Amino acid sequence: MQARRMARELALLGLSQLSEKPGKLVTRDFEKLLLAAIQALTAEAKDALETASDELKRGNQHLVDSGTRASDVEKGRSMVEAAIDLTQAAINRLAHAVELPEFIRLSNQSEIEAFALELLSNTAKHQAQVDSILDEAMVAWNLKRLARIDRDILRLAVVEMYYLGTPDRVAINEAVELAKRYSDDDGYRFINGVLRRVVSRGEEGEVAMEADRPVG
Repeated sequence: MQARRMARELALLGLSQLSEKPGKLVTRDFEKLLLAAIQALTAEAKDALETASDELKRGNQHLVDSGTRASDVEKGRSMVEAAIDLTQAAINRLAHAVELPEFIRLSNQSEIEAFALELLSNTAKHQAQVDSILDEAMVAWNLKRLARIDRDILRLAVVEMYYLGTPDRVAINEAVELAKRYSDDDGYRFINGVLRRVVSRGEEGEVAMEADRPVG
């Protein structure tokens, strides 16, 4: 399970970084996928640090300008605390990027490699069908309007359920865990809801097909 979880994470991070079609990746390209994952993590860390720096400057200026007004002091303090949280998140991303190759080396690398590339190739091969399934499951929303990370988490989960034989419950739980790590509270709740509707619609479709079958 741990190897597959790592493979899902690599596939997710790689999707946002690989310029070539993921479906063209072969086994010898695993190092390229790993590099893409590390680049994604370091890019996130860089963005978080830049945002933290801006927030810290704004918070500091707010404290300087606030004088003795309690409400302004509290607002400035909140900005500084937000900057600290962002900095910690960036540090965690950088630490993960540094540790990732060693973690894979000490784990079942062959299983991680095989499953990550299988996820990527099937996502590329079936993306049109997967996107159609997801659009139908969304209520008053559209897949293209989602943040890229949320779109990719949803796509990987549907690929697992429809094309790789992963049990629905497992695929949804793993997608939610990825969203908790790389999205936000609203993101992981939204992803959970969409995937549950995907499963529900699939079950309804199977029941309808069964009812339409002629009696022998």
